[in-house]
Order: sequence, then C-alpha cells, then structure tokens
Amino acid sequence: MSRILLKNAQVVSEDGQLFHGYILIENKKILSVGTMNQCPDVQIKQTIDLHPDFIISPGFIDIHIHGAAGADVMDGTAKALSTIAQALPSEGTTSFLATTITQEVQQIESALKNTAEFFSSPGESEMIGIHLEGPFINKSKAGAQPDVHILKPNIPLLSRWRKISGNKIKMITYAPENDLDLSFIKYIAHHQMIAAIGHSDGSYKEIERAANNGASHITHLFNGMRGMHHREAGAAGAALLLDSLTNEIIADGYHICPEMVSLALKMKGLERIILITDSMRAKYLQDGQYELGGQKVFVADGMAKMVDGTLAGSILKMNEAVRNMMDFSGLNVVEAIQLASTNPAKKLGLFHRKGSIAPGKDSDLVVLDPKMNVVLTICRGKISYERT
Repeated sequence: MSRILLKNAQVVSEDGQLFHGYILIENKKILSVGTMNQCPDVQIKQTIDLHPDFIISPGFIDIHIHGAAGADVMDGTAKALSTIAQALPSEGTTSFLATTITQEVQQIESALKNTAEFFSSPGESEMIGIHLEGPFINKSKAGAQPDVHILKPNIPLLSRWRKISGNKIKMITYAPENDLDLSFIKYIAHHQMIAAIGHSDGSYKEIERAANNGASHITHLFNGMRGMHHREAGAAGAALLLDSLTNEIIADGYHICPEMVSLALKMKGLERIILITDSMRAKYLQDGQYELGGQKVFVADGMAKMVDGTLAGSILKMNEAVRNMMDFSGLNVVEAIQLASTNPAKKLGLFHRKGSIAPGKDSDLVVLDPKMNVVLTICRGKISYERT
C-alpha cells in the first residue's frame, strides 16, 4: 500500500480553501483532506512537508492542445503522445485532450488510430480523449488550419473516425453554418460528443440555432470566428450572450487582449470559462522555425506565427494561463484554478473523478508557489514533476 502525505500548505479543496492543510493519497486516489489538526495518524510511505505559502491545486485539464516538447498529436506515433504526456506535468497539467488539426483524411485517421491505441503510463499526464478540431470548418475563418483540407460536415466520415479512434473523440470543433439541415450536430449530440463552435463565420442567428440543437461550447473565443458588430452580434456576440455555451480562452495576452478577457469573464461568469493552451510542438523549445498542420510556423517573442503573421496556436503553459487570468481580471487563486481544473472536468463529464480535491477522486495534484510556478505535480498517485 503506497501512501503519500502532503502537508503544511494551502489546499484548494472542493469545499473551499484550507490553510495549514494536508492531503493524504493512497495509490491513485485521494484518501482524505483537511487541516493539519485533522491529519490522521496512519502509516505513511512518503511525507512531503511543503510551505504555508504554497498552494495545492487539483491538476489542470487542457482540453485543447496540439503538441509540446517537439511532438504533435498529428505525428501519429505513440512516442509523440508519450512525449506530450511526459512534458505537461511540469506546467501542472495532469489530463488532456489530444487535439488534431485539419489535414488530409489519411493523416487524421493515422492520428486517430494512434490515440486509440495509446494509454498514458503512470506518472504521465493522462490522455482522456480526443478533440477533433476540423476539418469541418469554414474556409474564411481557417486561421492556422490548412484550408485545402477543409471539408463539409460528413456524417459517414465522422462515424468512421469514431470507430477508428476507439470512441475516444470527446469534442468536435466545427462551423455550424455549413450544417444546413442540422443532421451533423444531431449526430454529434446523439453520440454524446461535445459540439464546439469554432473557425466559424456564423451569424448570431446561426450560432443560436446550433446552440438550440446541441452545440454547447465555443472553441478559442474571439479567435477564428465572426466578430461582434453593432448591427450583427456575430459568433463572438452569441458566444458571450448564450448561457448554454461555455467558452475557451487562450490567456496568453496575444490571442486576446486583457480587456477582452475581462469582458468575457464579466459576461460569462466563472462557471462558463475554460482555460486552454492551444499549444503546438514548440512549447518548451527555443525560438525558431517549426511546423503545424504541414505549415511553417515561426516562434519568437512568446508567439507562434505563420509566414503571413497569423497566430498558429501558442506556446502557453497552463500555470501561466492561471497566473495571467489573475493579472488580467483580478481573480483570486481559487477562482483562477476553477477555470483550469473544475470547469473542464465538468465539461467533459469527469467531475466525479477529476477537477477538484476530495476523498475518492483521482490523486491528480499540483503544488504552486505564490507566483503560480509549479513546485510539484502528482499524476494519479505518482510524482511526475519536481522543481529542482
């Protein structure tokens, strides 16, 4: 029996913030949590004495990530997925959706087959499914998605991909204005996948129609979508106004300016914002030339851009996103962590085992210093990152 005790730190538990707290984990689960005067006297394999200023948070969940550390989901290899899964604990991410990009059908299918066969090893960030970003999007809002491979909504093809992926597709980003008879979104909803609106030139009415028929999420708010206008609210206006839609935010300060981040938070509230990185393979690497979706990407000054200046994903880390949300919008640490842990877990239907610190849940934990730097990460009971 493997028990680890983390003690003498602030704990962002499901019931509120605990000061001078402890967490006892046993194997892959949280056994108990409370203040130090409640700490049980039991046999412990390892005790980790922290600092009263440190914060123990539930592990972060990134539902939109293409790559990191030189690897990309579209590489279609187990080594690529394992590289990503091994790198993410250093930023506090303990679970993720492997995210594809618009590409040739055969290349997408190769990536899906690879994810179907992949299972994260102990100590790695857990791959909990697939986010299919494209190819069923709008060419006029392609962004960094290769527009030559964009397709109209295709139910037989999506059905084939579900089988190839081992039913691991959890989310699909698509443009609803191309789904004229609503059959595509109804198929997505029927098979309990999340219909996410993104890379869309849809009007307010078209987005509202999709939301009324099963769409429930917005991919990277403000980026790759029709913006707001005083005569037509557009996809961005619908994203903010429709309560049924949760919104992703890339909080790197480049994709969305701080003022617009604050606007989104004020409009949507804490419950409907989810932090993502949308990171690509250059994360953790030096500035230079890389690749995304078969296209050249240049990384410099904290940004990843295509030749024409289009932003091509990010090199953002999740702990940085949490820190930035606090700086941009004045959130406290508990509120900011909710956007990176609790909200994505609820969106994916995994809150019964992830997204908060409570007895019986997965022992996915991240220890942060007051500046939101990662001190220690535990993935399903195993220490997977430790700051030196």
